[in-house]
Amino acid sequence: MKAIVYTQYGSPDVLQYQEVEKPAPKDNEVLVKIHATALNAADWRLMRANPFLVRMQPGWLMKPKDQILGSDIAGTVEAVGSSVTQFKPGDAVYGDLSGAGHGGLAEYVSAPEDTLALKPANISFEEAAAVPMAGITSVQGLRDKGHIQPGHKVVVNGASGGVGTFAVQIAKAFGAEVTAVTSTQKMDLARSLGADHVIDYTREDFTHNGQRYDIIFSVGGYYPLAAYKRALNPNGVYVMVGGTGAQFFEALVLAPLSSMFGNKKMGALSSAASQKDLVFLSGLLESGKLKPVIDRTYPLSQTVDAIRYLEEGHAQGKVVITTEG
Repeated sequence: MKAIVYTQYGSPDVLQYQEVEKPAPKDNEVLVKIHATALNAADWRLMRANPFLVRMQPGWLMKPKDQILGSDIAGTVEAVGSSVTQFKPGDAVYGDLSGAGHGGLAEYVSAPEDTLALKPANISFEEAAAVPMAGITSVQGLRDKGHIQPGHKVVVNGASGGVGTFAVQIAKAFGAEVTAVTSTQKMDLARSLGADHVIDYTREDFTHNGQRYDIIFSVGGYYPLAAYKRALNPNGVYVMVGGTGAQFFEALVLAPLSSMFGNKKMGALSSAASQKDLVFLSGLLESGKLKPVIDRTYPLSQTVDAIRYLEEGHAQGKVVITTEG
């Protein structure tokens, strides 16, 4: 089978399109013929070992442990292991392999059955692949860390990217009043996703406009912690997703210290793949409350170009790789 392989850290140039052995499913695994794989910031961070903490994972110090990137997949079950009970050959599935060795940038992957869910029939394979990591991150950030409730005032900072487009829609599905913060050219997209208010960050600083929010969900984090804290209501929650090394440090170390003083909670989200949350997202997709946004698609052979585009940081929604055409 064809796959994108990397054996050393570096720029997209380290990625090689080559022939590798087709995997065979273990007892608890499902062999999936992949139709689409969505890229995430985690892919280029693993590729570059940026932040350096990537190398602190067991087996990752000198070179990548998992040599085929790609967590978010959608495809068709080709075979199942002897102990698999949830799926059968022919099932259309999607899932997040971030906790199970990755491997999505290939024509086939063997994945534990608890990383997958049945694909909703009303969306394409490309749309399904766009969902898992970004959708699960949004659910866990808003519901589990933010404790979102109907009527809450929620701001999504970075509302037009891969995670942000899901966060806006999921917050609306929970009954929140949503303010989307994005750039001028992406304001229409935020409105189309259901945002009640849209702020152009190039013209207005939402942390200084006098508004207060119950949840600030910030993809990347672009303001000082004190600014976010000022914009929170009493008992409000700031949740940071992603960001630079300095922002990681601020959110992981300084934010918990800030939370010790007063009744506002500050912190970073460390999301994890969850079949239960994937099934929850399936319900939103089937009901039409959630619609994946895809910026561009590339064939597997052009993954290097796709990664370069993703790294530029201008994608509206997700970048998806297809194995057909």
